[in-house]
Amino acid sequence: MNTRLGLDDVLGDLQHARRSGNVGRLALLAYCEVRRWARQAGELALAEHSAELVMQSPHPSRDEFLTRVDRLIDELESVRRKLS
Repeated sequence: MNTRLGLDDVLGDLQHARRSGNVGRLALLAYCEVRRWARQAGELALAEHSAELVMQSPHPSRDEFLTRVDRLIDELESVRRKLS
């Protein structure tokens, strides 16, 4: 798998789910897709962060969960800039 294309796909899916407010999809993407991509790309801290996002539940509120998803998206965008 091309690392950059895989990242673009995962990031696009995550951003779309965030815009539509689909919390279940966000949790699935963070735990399964982001974590898988990050491990394959050698971004182990990012993989750990994406797992913690889902495993450290329940979150105090929906807004807190979404704030943490926003931080994960920021991390992914930072990795994308690094890969450019």
